[in-house]
Amino acid sequence: MDHRRLHHLATLALAGLLLNHAVFAAPLLRCHVTYAGSTQTIEARPVADPYPVASVEIGGRFRFKAVMVGDAAHVDYIKLYTYLDARRQPLLIQEAKYLPPFKATAAPVVLTGEQHLYAGPAERELIYSCTLEGVQP
Repeated sequence: MDHRRLHHLATLALAGLLLNHAVFAAPLLRCHVTYAGSTQTIEARPVADPYPVASVEIGGRFRFKAVMVGDAAHVDYIKLYTYLDARRQPLLIQEAKYLPPFKATAAPVVLTGEQHLYAGPAERELIYSCTLEGVQP
């Protein structure tokens, strides 16, 4: 093989590695949460400590918290919390835990499917679904 062809192949191989790294560079959890016809998108990136992650207020009735524990190279677990926003303090109505292995692909992977939760005196409905992307093989 001549020197120019070898350099070209090395450049292509490096570009492939960089592209693969870019595709799987940073895991991202994206949840679409719907209440009363309004949808919010909540995103979570890996954290080392799940406790400081804040919940998000949803329509004055619910709170939603998405936590992905790990780092850019590995997701240890994902937890989703849904609370009824009660007078005294939020009341946990669902906790969902997802453990690896997670499917590694360039396209977002459906993690939860569509979830329907009902809570409160009037049985209010909250709907959410989450996808995961950027997970390394």
